[in-house]
Amino acid sequence: MPPKNRGGGRGAARGGFSNAGRGGGTVGGGGPRTNVSKPTPGLADETVMTIGVRRKAYGESGRRLTVVTNSFGCEVPDQGQCIILPADKTLPPRMNMQIIESLQTCPDYVDIFSPRAVYDGRKIMVAPRELPFGDAQEFAVTLGNETATPGDKTPKVYHVRLTKVAKINPEALARFIVGTSSHDNTVLTAITALNILVRMEPSMRFPFNARSFFTNSEAKDIRGGYELWRGYFQSVRPAIGRMVLNVDTATGLMFKAGHLVDICCEFFETRDTNVICEGMPDRKRLMLQKFLHGLRVITMHTATPGKPPKPMVIKKVSPLSASQASFMLDGKQTSVATYLMKAYNKKLTYPRMLCVETGSGALVPIELLTVLQGQLMRKQVPSDKTKSVVEFSTMHPNLRKQSIIRGLEVLQYGQSEYLRSFGMTVDPNLLKIQARVLPPPVLTYGNKQNITPAGGAWNMTRKKFFQPATVNGMVLAVFVPERNFTRNDAASMLQSLKASFDAVGITYRGIEPMVSYCSPQSAASVDKELRSLGGAWMQKTKSLPSLILAVMAEGNANIYNAVKHFGDIQAGVATQGLRFNKCKGAREQYWANVCLKINVKLGGINSVPDPRSVPFLSDVNNKTLVLGADSVHPSPGSAESKPSFASLVGNIDSMACKYIATSRVQPPRQEMIEKLKDMTIHILDKYLTKSGGTNLKRVIFYRDGVSEGQFQQVLDLEVPQIKEALAAKKINAKITVIVVGKRHHVRFFPDDPRDADKSGNCPAGTVVDSDIAHPTEFDFYLQSHGGLLGTSRPSHYSVLLDENNFTPDALQQLSFALCHVYARSTRSVSIPAPVYYADIVCARAVTHYDPAKQAKMGSSEGDGATTASGSSGHPTLDQYIQHFKPLNKRMEEFMYFS
Repeated sequence: MPPKNRGGGRGAARGGFSNAGRGGGTVGGGGPRTNVSKPTPGLADETVMTIGVRRKAYGESGRRLTVVTNSFGCEVPDQGQCIILPADKTLPPRMNMQIIESLQTCPDYVDIFSPRAVYDGRKIMVAPRELPFGDAQEFAVTLGNETATPGDKTPKVYHVRLTKVAKINPEALARFIVGTSSHDNTVLTAITALNILVRMEPSMRFPFNARSFFTNSEAKDIRGGYELWRGYFQSVRPAIGRMVLNVDTATGLMFKAGHLVDICCEFFETRDTNVICEGMPDRKRLMLQKFLHGLRVITMHTATPGKPPKPMVIKKVSPLSASQASFMLDGKQTSVATYLMKAYNKKLTYPRMLCVETGSGALVPIELLTVLQGQLMRKQVPSDKTKSVVEFSTMHPNLRKQSIIRGLEVLQYGQSEYLRSFGMTVDPNLLKIQARVLPPPVLTYGNKQNITPAGGAWNMTRKKFFQPATVNGMVLAVFVPERNFTRNDAASMLQSLKASFDAVGITYRGIEPMVSYCSPQSAASVDKELRSLGGAWMQKTKSLPSLILAVMAEGNANIYNAVKHFGDIQAGVATQGLRFNKCKGAREQYWANVCLKINVKLGGINSVPDPRSVPFLSDVNNKTLVLGADSVHPSPGSAESKPSFASLVGNIDSMACKYIATSRVQPPRQEMIEKLKDMTIHILDKYLTKSGGTNLKRVIFYRDGVSEGQFQQVLDLEVPQIKEALAAKKINAKITVIVVGKRHHVRFFPDDPRDADKSGNCPAGTVVDSDIAHPTEFDFYLQSHGGLLGTSRPSHYSVLLDENNFTPDALQQLSFALCHVYARSTRSVSIPAPVYYADIVCARAVTHYDPAKQAKMGSSEGDGATTASGSSGHPTLDQYIQHFKPLNKRMEEFMYFS
């Protein structure tokens, strides 16, 4: 009956769940506690099997401070039974919940389900006691028959088959969190059961997605038929010596409730109802159809007195109005408007307004429909609403902490009949834990000038780059009308940029930059415009310019991608995009930031960490290659054949500041990197050429984007490819593998306001490797960046392999130092630079496609491609691979992606 379990998404906890509880090594609640002897907390027995590296010690470096984290201790049940519901037919989770609710409250079965079991809406049910039947039993359930009247249709009967599969073993969970037992299926079952338990009550009361619930107690109208609701994420996780309940704020993009006419008009940003009447262009109708598809609506004209109206689901927007749409009735062609008048005495106010087609195939006039409240928009957030979502989600640390505390009241753990019946309790107080603040690395600029960052930031005023580049001529292409960016604006801009070159040490050689106003008819014609400009330059200089500056309007992704395709793929010339409204009359600081990007694109190095700050990197007898890898997947709703992209970056200098990159196309939604061996060999070839080919002894592999449930796959599928690449180049190097996780909900707040930075966040360099860390494995949370807006998110580092035998302090300090070498900024960033670069290279993969074919091959708009494609009307994976053009050879040793 219920749909199949889909498993955890990217960034989900191992097994999809996590949790919390006080009393190191003790589990309890409604029954007696189980006492378990334990070793030093977090330092597991040698016999305990782990996926990642077993924790052997804790870090000690840095200034100690106390922080508050958004987790609550909890006491867990001492018994329970797990039951599986075979998924023969997929139904929506909300309907599944209603069916199970009816099952447990049915008078015929109430004794069996007393106290009541909890259910995940898909296929897993957990009961607080052993249910009184054999290994399996089938039940018949009906929905909505309480208010039946004579003449109603016979209610549909749903058959629910329950199969007992396991007993919850709290002792196994207790042994795991104190480090005397491995993470096995018994532990996973217990953690899964706890998460289903805490989610049961709110899932019956609020709109929900996988692990969050939303309430309109705090809402914001963002127009266009949408509003934002504040919600709460919750997840039970194992920590060191206890279970914890992680609670965080969440944001739900909701469809507005109300009259469908008003919502449709708002979608088109008008009050004129004629916009949804006869004559609507197909393009606009299909836009509206995409917006409305799947919405649940009701109509009152067919409702039976005393009974709630039955919801309908919108499938399509008909091109016909209520006056135009007709059907055969009593041998006569009858319009929808006429039928409504005859059958229900309902005269339409807008007979020329379009109809919608519901899931049953019925045509219903838009004016008769009302949108039900509490419907989540589950597709990708529209680009014009992204800013509103970010602003609503961004909360000052103190406000976020207070909202989380209020969330505990909303989720009502203390009042939950389900938690009481299982014997689970949640401590109402946020956990206070120990943290440390690591010292920042000293950074070296030109002329051996040193800077020590403060609060995650530094100022390079009156300092030159460590290794300034040379610009052998540049051209300026302006992709906005001259009235918006005049020739005087262009001259002033170039003058300011060259002055900034002088300030940071960049040398400009060659004739005065050439300026061209380009008016491409499409992104595909950008190539022609830039070739013309380059040809004019070569006529004068007999050489290519070093740099193409491109001034364009904000948000013009098509022009931007076309410029990058020309420079990175076709011509092999560095490009720098500039927003005309930002660079027009810009101040010195703006151009200094632009120079940060230009310098590394042309082979320069902005700064390096002082060797004493990173002794691991500065050991000339044991050179180190630092790799960063990521993969990115198609957005929701994309064609099934649309591929994923994978990227790998690696340093080619001794201080891990100068990186090169390579990227590949791979099968859709495949997270593991398929061609990692070839990609690693490419990086190694460049590294060996640049470094002289000697003493490469250590490889540090930072991997982004994998969930805890995929850790074993990284070890089984990716690490062997790196080893094969090293073997192919006859390199004997030791490997350390670290997964960097960003998609989690752990947050830290300073316990003492005096420890906060200017934004109210914990200071840059805050590290936590105890208390809420993994019970047995080597991991830590590092908040490496200073706060700007909202609450900072620490990154989660999980060490999967460590042949280099890092101490916790050494690996934490190295990771923190690498967050300071991100070339685009004079601030430390939230993840190590190679990981950040890998993210960017993945995002830039679309620019490897010819702009003339990008609508078919590269962008989301390509989902409608109909030519040169497979039978589904979309390009095949082979075609995506075939049309993916390689990076120009001249760009392979430069940071073109910066």
